[in-house]
Amino acid sequence: MSSSLHTESTAPAALSLSSTSPATARAEPGYQIIRRNGGVTPFDASKIGIALTKAFLGVEGSTAAASRRVHEVVESLTQEIVLGLTRRAEAGRTFHIEEVQDQVELALMRGGHHKVARAYVLYREQRAAERAKAAPATAIIAPEFHVTLVNGSRIALDIDRLRNLISEACEGLADVSAEAILTETQRNLYDGITEAELALAPVLAARTLVEREPDYAFASARLLLDGLRREALSAAHGGRQQATQAEMKDRYAAYFPAYVAKGIEAELLDPELARFDLKRLAAALKPDRDLNFQYLGLQTLYDRYFLHIAGTRFELPQAFFMRVAMGLALREIGREARAIEFYDLLSSFDFMASTPTLFNAGTTRPQLSSCFLTTIPDDLEAIFKSVKDNALLAKYSGGLGNDWTPVRGLGARIKGTNGESQGVVPFLKVANDTAIAVNQGGKRKGAVCAYLETWHIDIEEFLDLRKNTGDDRRRTHDMNTANWVPDLFMERVSEDGAWTLFSPDEVPDLHDLYGLAFKAAYETYEAKAAQGKIKVFKQVRAVDLWRRMLTMLFETGHPWITFKDPCNIRSPQGHVGVVHSSNLCTEITLNTSRDEVAVCNLGSVNLARHVTPQGLDHDKLARTVRTALRMLDNVIDINFYTIPEARLSNLRHRPVGLGLMGYQDALHTLRLPIASEDAVTFADESMEAISFHAIAASCELAAERGRCPSFEGSLWSKGILPIDSLERLSEARGRLDLDRSSVLDWSALRERVMHVGMRNSNVMAIAPTATISNICGVSQSIEPIFRNLYVKANMSGDFTVVNPALVHDLKARDLWDEVMISDLKYFDGSLASIDRVPDDLKMLYATAFEIEPSWLIEAAARRQKWIDQAQSLNLYIANPNGRKLDSMYRLAWERGLKTTYYLRATAATHVEKSTLKGTDGKLNAVQVTATSVSSGTGAEGKACLIDDPTCEACQ
Repeated sequence: MSSSLHTESTAPAALSLSSTSPATARAEPGYQIIRRNGGVTPFDASKIGIALTKAFLGVEGSTAAASRRVHEVVESLTQEIVLGLTRRAEAGRTFHIEEVQDQVELALMRGGHHKVARAYVLYREQRAAERAKAAPATAIIAPEFHVTLVNGSRIALDIDRLRNLISEACEGLADVSAEAILTETQRNLYDGITEAELALAPVLAARTLVEREPDYAFASARLLLDGLRREALSAAHGGRQQATQAEMKDRYAAYFPAYVAKGIEAELLDPELARFDLKRLAAALKPDRDLNFQYLGLQTLYDRYFLHIAGTRFELPQAFFMRVAMGLALREIGREARAIEFYDLLSSFDFMASTPTLFNAGTTRPQLSSCFLTTIPDDLEAIFKSVKDNALLAKYSGGLGNDWTPVRGLGARIKGTNGESQGVVPFLKVANDTAIAVNQGGKRKGAVCAYLETWHIDIEEFLDLRKNTGDDRRRTHDMNTANWVPDLFMERVSEDGAWTLFSPDEVPDLHDLYGLAFKAAYETYEAKAAQGKIKVFKQVRAVDLWRRMLTMLFETGHPWITFKDPCNIRSPQGHVGVVHSSNLCTEITLNTSRDEVAVCNLGSVNLARHVTPQGLDHDKLARTVRTALRMLDNVIDINFYTIPEARLSNLRHRPVGLGLMGYQDALHTLRLPIASEDAVTFADESMEAISFHAIAASCELAAERGRCPSFEGSLWSKGILPIDSLERLSEARGRLDLDRSSVLDWSALRERVMHVGMRNSNVMAIAPTATISNICGVSQSIEPIFRNLYVKANMSGDFTVVNPALVHDLKARDLWDEVMISDLKYFDGSLASIDRVPDDLKMLYATAFEIEPSWLIEAAARRQKWIDQAQSLNLYIANPNGRKLDSMYRLAWERGLKTTYYLRATAATHVEKSTLKGTDGKLNAVQVTATSVSSGTGAEGKACLIDDPTCEACQ
């Protein structure tokens, strides 16, 4: 079988697409191919069709029927490959022949042509080995190549600098070969190469090797840094500047003050930053920490976080972390020392602030908060004010949760016009379109989640909002939705009882009631409805409504299931209000009202950095949490508030949400399978430790700075900590089946909280962390591992993700080779079907869809007992059916969980099977659309990807 592309050989006319398929015969003019000898020729797509045809016929034979089928398949694949190459490249882009072949391999795997792809891969490997044997590449072969600068002038290619740059990038990385990167880089060189292409060439070269050795992700990042350094140094100092990593040890000190001055001059940085002792702060920078990035993390920072002027970045990584630290230390006494303390925590990846804080700290508009929760009142003026508030809050990167329950339902009387209401849905449509219109300065789309209680008369229409069928005027394709479910409804489901739907204008107090008080009022209204004293109502079978809720969740990914009663019964702030909804990601549970918009300020401890094979490092965790809580508390006072209701609420209650990420990495370090009792116990013990230290830290801040104004009367003031509030939920329900054991000395802390107070009304919430975990190079939040090898697609491009812990273990057992890589691709990153992998490794590295979701729920329940807010809990289910979904969500309720988040099902899963050699890796890479996992199984396709930074969920 021949797999040559863009060679001098030709195929029989019958096998060529050049004369029969104009759409695929040739790419747009201007694209070029770099051949292996360094020559450059025009890009001719017909040769892709020739190679594909030969590959198919070599595997499937050359009968007439096979030839006809092959012709159709090849035409489609060729179009896909050409599009894959050209859609992410400006006119005139030059591709290496290997890059084209990578796209061919990717298209075959995506299309399910596994036998052909396998034969194609083996043939490529054979040919590569033959070329290497014939002419081993021990050093780059460089003719008199020249580099074209931005101004059009040409200079000689500095081969020695390129060689040294690659060698430097590989220092300290085991099993990473500078020679291999150098050889691969050669393929992307040609005479007249642009400066940008030259910077990209070694990055691409290193990225091609990531799937074989995960540490090439670090080498790729270090090579990427070279282009970033040149860009940022030139922007900060003027002229053409460049530096190696070794040179940056001295140059960072001079660069940092110039960077601050440049940012202030451009009106991007707060002028107050110039009043810091910049020389002291510059001396505290740690350039070596630039080496801790993996490629995905650094590319993400470049694309979305680093400050720029007209697209030119002038912010280097350590300056970025110091800028954020300075922004959070603005009002500290001894602020240089605090800024250095904050910088050390961020730049070490021990803790990471949320995306809005990273975006805006130290800037002229420091909107640092993550989440805003609002209640929509039931009058026209207030409804449209709320929509306007959504726009203002979203403008500066806030994620929104709207409680729509007070708005009267379809058919309810409008007193002012003596007409009938069209219900809540038309207003939701307006809110949906507003979220799309306000896209946070192009950094990510505005994002909002609408909540509705299960007794609302419009609940059935609400369930259909994300469907692609029906009246599009009553659909919200871009808005997240969530059910706000009272315990009484779950009880009616359990006993197969009736459930009555009401319009809130006739039952106004239900919105603010929960627990036994809600039950009493609800039953009274049911009696009135039976007596004809209520005009708008409908009675349904509770089980039928529950099944429809689960069906819509399965088919469209929405609405999510969240539970009203545990959120309120266990809320520390029940004395001053009611929790009417959660936020965009279901981890925030704060009071809202007409006068108060709840605000939460988030950050996450990197649990992987606080665990050794021997267990949790409590001393380090205590230090991290103490500093992190101080940073989060500072956000409240420094924050730029876009509406007064948010400022009022935040200063009155001062809530923060300290969460965690890297949970799966921690389990790998401890050698604990996620589907095990030991992992559930670790979830319990680790969250207990975070809870203990977070409460203690807020108590320390109260002693130093004063209690939050709403402390008196709170559960805290009564000595009822989150672990104690479980008893309140148990009493309300009659029972609660949950382990309540503890390890730490809570008695002493409880007494101190009662007497000293709490600086913050709430201190814990586990957010999704999809983007900030990428920055730190660890697993998201509390998520199980998605796949052991896959391609992650986000706004920065496509990235190969390989589980480094698995690779380490397979190497130790002499199992890591090309066949294993091929098998992992074929089996979607799962070990389960690979016979030669031992069972203990299959258990340890089981992926999300290979474990029973009950394990995730049990671990979440053990965490929830320590958390004063909630957690973003995604649930994964293989081969879902109604019975499984029912038992899964009933278990979540029975264990006292406050909320759940996305349902992810295998029926909608698509994992890219790729070498990733074909992604461009540009610093300003264009987003490539590729679905990793959808939350539903229908054709809706609107559910959040497993990593979608256009969504606020990916903080």
